Amino acid sequence: MKRLIFVTGRPGIGKTSVLLRAVDALKARGCKVGGMISREVRERGVRVGFEIVDFYAGRRGWLARVNQSEGPHVGKYRVNLCDLDTIGASSILNATSDSDIIVVDEIGSMELLSPEFKRAVDQAIGSSKPVVGSIHFRARDPLINSIRAREDAEILEITYENRETLHNVIINKVVHFLGKL
Repeated sequence: MKRLIFVTGRPGIGKTSVLLRAVDALKARGCKVGGMISREVRERGVRVGFEIVDFYAGRRGWLARVNQSEGPHVGKYRVNLCDLDTIGASSILNATSDSDIIVVDEIGSMELLSPEFKRAVDQAIGSSKPVVGSIHFRARDPLINSIRAREDAEILEITYENRETLHNVIINKVVHFLGKL
């Protein structure tokens, strides 16, 4: 039985949207959901960065933005390792102990710059709880390779054809794993 359900797909295909639809439905079924999501931030129609949101507590911070003065560069963005560690990684760690389902959106090149984030994801996938998340389409890392190689992991690719219904597949897999049919 698959316990780790991750989506992947090209940028802009709707990974976070699919996850949020699945998570909202799982919460409506009474599941306690924790972890983190990252969202694009736009100003006047131009993407200026990405925010991190602690799914359970609602805390917000910057994952990366264009006008940040410090942090490692990824393209035109600088990654905010402080917020990634204190909001992102800690939300995943909190979910491993306090939630029924752990959300990790996303495992990508920015997030993988944080050893704390990687440790938190490793702890989440090592727990007995279902993990629902997304993996950046082009990201490569030993952590991603270890997830892909696990017997209890499934990676679903989002396409234009399935992105309106894929959340139902995720819901069914998680509900089946939790035994809440």
